Amino acid sequence: MIMSRIQADPHEGATAQGNLTDRLLAGLPAEAVLVDPDVTASYANDMASFCPSGAPAVVVLPRTVEQVQHVMRTATALRVPVVPQGARTGLSGAANASDGCVVLSLTKMDRILEINPVDRVAVVEPGVVNAALSRAVDEHGLYYPPDPSSWETCTIGGNIGTASGGLCCVKYGVTAEYVLGLDVVLADGRLMSTGRRTAKGVAGYDLTRLFVGSEGTLGIVVRAVLALKPRPPQQLVLAAEFASAADACDAVCRIMKTEGREALPPKGGGGRRTGGHVPSLLELMDRTTVKAVNDLAHMGLPETTEALLLVAFDTPDPTADLAAVGALCEAAGATQVVPADDAAESELLLQARRLSLTALEAVKGTTMIDDVCVPRSRLGEMLDGVDRIAEKYRLTIGVCAHAGDGNTHPTVCFDAQDADESRRARESFDEIMALGLSLGGTITGEHGVGVLKKEWLAREIGPVGVEMQRAVKQVFDPLGILNPGKLF
Repeated sequence: MIMSRIQADPHEGATAQGNLTDRLLAGLPAEAVLVDPDVTASYANDMASFCPSGAPAVVVLPRTVEQVQHVMRTATALRVPVVPQGARTGLSGAANASDGCVVLSLTKMDRILEINPVDRVAVVEPGVVNAALSRAVDEHGLYYPPDPSSWETCTIGGNIGTASGGLCCVKYGVTAEYVLGLDVVLADGRLMSTGRRTAKGVAGYDLTRLFVGSEGTLGIVVRAVLALKPRPPQQLVLAAEFASAADACDAVCRIMKTEGREALPPKGGGGRRTGGHVPSLLELMDRTTVKAVNDLAHMGLPETTEALLLVAFDTPDPTADLAAVGALCEAAGATQVVPADDAAESELLLQARRLSLTALEAVKGTTMIDDVCVPRSRLGEMLDGVDRIAEKYRLTIGVCAHAGDGNTHPTVCFDAQDADESRRARESFDEIMALGLSLGGTITGEHGVGVLKKEWLAREIGPVGVEMQRAVKQVFDPLGILNPGKLF
């Protein structure tokens, strides 16, 4: 139904293209409207594999809210689809262009409008780069926790669109928990404000949360009010080696498991908890990932290990916390536990984790990065299952994971020029998602649905869920022009 409405546009060919461009130029500076096919082709897709993309009719780079409104009014009048984009670092095809669409790139709307240390909020435009915001608020003694692996290049608007996570989610949560309010341009060009900038607020339906993770299918985010936290102490990291992934996952469960009242230390001291810790980071790299990182960056990670666990604390006494967690790792079968001595050594270990996906891509040249999240208690079953799938399809599949929240990234490495290997890669990817669902998990913890997983979204939420989500889409976008073909 959505595509039939778009295809009903009476304008065709060069006439339609010229009309669209002229209408856009009536409210935009010439440098903001790109029509050269060689240039527009570079905006056709994000970083996902196996996701089709089309040829945009035009790419628009607005700098103001009013310019975004003009684009949406024009698109509504001409029944032209609009695909919003940020830095295109996404991994689900959510930013992929469709044929004849307007690509609305928001990267030029990159101003930090306000940082308020009293209210602990930042007000930003969607094109602000995640790392730039983090550094700006740090100067005020504040902290913006969400930190996707692509934080040096990804934008806040893109993070909101896909509900991104990051390495610190185990303690601080994901992007959705930091978005207090939004300004959104709707499909017909109207501007709507949602949410608040206060610490509390429950007026009406939570439309702010509805837009987070909607992948540009309900409206265009043009301003965001983000919650901030006081800057924590510098974290220290511990690395623990394990002879099996099962042992590493057992250590994760021991670290995170809360204790009954009788197990807590006596009031006033006299011992430490054996579990129930709240690390600022709890990450896992399997043997394939460790080897890939070493091959790429020569970091000297222990390739004899079957799994490497990284644990960090940003508490007032991280050394003591790491010692307690180190003992839990040893109890779970760790063959070696090495706490970092200082911040520099800690950052080196984190850099190895951040390089994981880049290193796995170098193994064969192309990757499919899965994003299956399972209950922590079933993390070991997930990794064992991925091993079986890799063997079944005769593929290299490395796993890095935000182990503390059960979010795994099985990464299928393959040669895109080899048709049979590409087929096996796609089939293994689907089998990994089926495995995650069978373990009580979800098909995506932070990368979104986009094009890549829309069939799987329907399986996860069921026909009634799909019907309700389509009904919501119809309210916000009755013509179906906002990012068509994504989600469902």
